[in-house]
Amino acid sequence: MNNALEIKDLVKVYTGGTKALNGISLNVKEGDFYALLGPNGAGKSSTIGIIGTLVTKTSGSVKIFDKDIDINIAEAKSMLGVVSQEINFSQFEKVLDIVTTQAGFYGIKKSIAKPKVKDILSRLGLWDKRNDQARTLSGGYKRRLMIAKALIHEPKLLILDEPTAGVDIELRREMWDFLREINNNGTTIILTTHYLEEAEQLCRNIGIIDKGEIVADTSMKDLLSRLDVQGFVLDLEEHLEAEPKIDGYSLKLEDSLTLVTAINKDKSINNLFDELNKLGIKVKSLRNESNRLEELFIEMVKR
Repeated sequence: MNNALEIKDLVKVYTGGTKALNGISLNVKEGDFYALLGPNGAGKSSTIGIIGTLVTKTSGSVKIFDKDIDINIAEAKSMLGVVSQEINFSQFEKVLDIVTTQAGFYGIKKSIAKPKVKDILSRLGLWDKRNDQARTLSGGYKRRLMIAKALIHEPKLLILDEPTAGVDIELRREMWDFLREINNNGTTIILTTHYLEEAEQLCRNIGIIDKGEIVADTSMKDLLSRLDVQGFVLDLEEHLEAEPKIDGYSLKLEDSLTLVTAINKDKSINNLFDELNKLGIKVKSLRNESNRLEELFIEMVKR
C-alpha cells in the first residue's frame, strides 16, 4: 500500500531559536484514518503548517502521495485538503459563494462546480443555508463549511485540525458519521483533536508527538493494549448498601446503584459478572470509567 503522507527527518527552528520539530519521521498509509495527538506546543501545528506549505521547514522532506512539496508543490497541494482551527473565509459572503469560489481556485469550471457544490453542501447539512451569510452560522456549521471548502476539489488526503472544537455533541456525532463515510470511500484522513474519545472512536492508527519528537507511532489497538488497568462503571438493577468483596477485583460503591471497578488486563470482566451473579447482584449496563486513550496519552507525554 502506498503512503499518502511521508515525512522524513523534519526539523523546524523558528526565528529566535525555538525548535518546534526535532527531526520527526512519519508515514501515513493510503486509506488510513490517522490520529496525530500531542499537548499544546508539542509540534502538531508546525507539522500541519509545513505539510500545507504555510510554514517553511528548516530541513527534512515531506511527500504527499510521493510528490515532494519542494519539487512538485502544485501536484502535492492538488491532492491535499486542510481544515485549520482558524476560520478561513469571509464572514460576509454567502455559503454557496464561498465554496463555489474555492472550486474556482482549483480550476473547476462553474458548470462542473455547480453540482459538486450542491452535493458537498447537502452531505454536510448546509444546503438549506446556502444563501445565508457565513457570519450568521453557528460555530458548528462554520466548521462544516470549512470542511466543504477543503473537500470541493476531492483531495486524496484530508487533514483536520481540531474539526469539532466548540461543536455540540449532536453535531459532532453527525460529523463523525460523515468523516467515516468519506474515509470508507477512499479519502485518507489525518485528525488532530483534544477530544481523545474522538480519536479512539474514529482512528485506526495513531502518532503522539511531544516536545517536537514522535513518542508513539502505532495502531490504536496496540496502543490501548498497553493499559495495565482499565476502569469500568457498572450500573446495577437493584440498590446495594455496601460494595461486595470479590478476590482479585477492586470494587467501590459510588452510590447505591453504581459500582466502580478497576480490572487488571490479566483478569476477565466476564468472571467478575459471574461472581456478582453468584451474590445475586445483577448488572444492568457497563461503561468505561474514563477514556482509555486519555490515560495513555497523559502517561506518555509525562516521560
